[in-house]
Amino acid sequence: MDDTSKIIKKAGRYASMSTSVAGVALQLVGEKFLGVSIDRDAHSANLMAVLGKFKGPIMKVAQILATIPNALPPEYAKAFQELQANAPAMGWPFVRRRMKAELGVDWQSNFIEFPKNATAAASLGQVHKAQDSDGNWVACKLQYPDMMSAVEADLNQLKLLLKIYKQYDDSVVMENVHAELADRLHEELDYRREANVQKLYAQLLKDEAHVHVPNVVGTLSTDRLLTTEWVDGCGVLEFEKAPLEDRNKIALNLFKAWYVPLYKTGIIHGDPHPGNYTVRDDLSINLLDFGCVRIFNPDFVGASIDLYNALKNKDEELAVQSYKTWGFGDLNRETIEILNVWAGFLYGPILDDNIRTIGSSDEGVYGQETAREVHKKLRELRAGLPIPREFVFMDRAALGIGSICIRLQSEVNWYRLFNEMIEGFDVDDVRARQNEILPKYDLV
Repeated sequence: MDDTSKIIKKAGRYASMSTSVAGVALQLVGEKFLGVSIDRDAHSANLMAVLGKFKGPIMKVAQILATIPNALPPEYAKAFQELQANAPAMGWPFVRRRMKAELGVDWQSNFIEFPKNATAAASLGQVHKAQDSDGNWVACKLQYPDMMSAVEADLNQLKLLLKIYKQYDDSVVMENVHAELADRLHEELDYRREANVQKLYAQLLKDEAHVHVPNVVGTLSTDRLLTTEWVDGCGVLEFEKAPLEDRNKIALNLFKAWYVPLYKTGIIHGDPHPGNYTVRDDLSINLLDFGCVRIFNPDFVGASIDLYNALKNKDEELAVQSYKTWGFGDLNRETIEILNVWAGFLYGPILDDNIRTIGSSDEGVYGQETAREVHKKLRELRAGLPIPREFVFMDRAALGIGSICIRLQSEVNWYRLFNEMIEGFDVDDVRARQNEILPKYDLV
């Protein structure tokens, strides 16, 4: 595609996206300042129908915003959470072009079998289950065309939406959210980086017998093609009616898959929707898709444990120090109390030394009732609370895993599980491990 064609295509995407995004913003503003009544449920459903037609990051952005407390009105948050990895796949002409561009004209010689139809499709790419020339079954993830242009277009549209929504509600400051999403989305387009992260995760979880990370096939991977071994498994939500013992085992394995890397090396998988893990026959899990992985400053991870201890021991001074380390500045007693409400919700299951479920899902959105309470108090204070960058994906991971455990209705002593996991935690140890291991995977 020549430069002129790319510009035309990008302009077309801007025009289409502007129609839908501006429609949201203008109707919200009209509702507030002009008293125009809108049916938010119907409007959000119509918006989802429009966004669902787009390839690219706008769907992923929508999913992430849905997990941030009151970044969006509740009706839109609920609808956005339904935008998962179920986009229609692109056809064989695209597949042929992408494979030729990445592996050369004779790309098919690398495979005994390469089906025309995709096994799965998501916002940035689609997966084909193929058989390589050695007879091994592999998963080939192909990036959709012109995704860099799509990222830039969608991020600009997001900036517009956030700017106009700020006029509707300025209780939460979202600039850092935009910056964080921009960095993570750019990383997600780099399949070589993703391959390195996947290799790192295999190393970090090698001692977890019930968590599996597929091996990367480096000879069949490029900047826009990522090939890994194929791993069999069922969707996690297929176990909603399984025996309680089975559901508990799956929940334990999910918890370890996400939080062992965090408390060992300061790294977390930032995209915990159900399509990113499958369950094997022995109830161990396959952890998939490493495009959105966040590497945290060890001090941030340490502050998350400090905050847990502060809540457990009712130590307000330690809680305040933890919030400041996380990036919340200019705190006063009122904002500290509000942050404690949200923190108390997030940490609630691991503060209770009992076998229990994670909680309940209000109106289909985990944490929505608490988010509304926090949001109401912030609006009353006119706080304009900035959301720190590193908070975005930590919060998303907690809500995402919590949502799955709620669907499973798993009953676990989360308190004991968490305390076993953080026993002996030391910030300097995490820093030393990062300094040792990240350069080996070109992730500094």
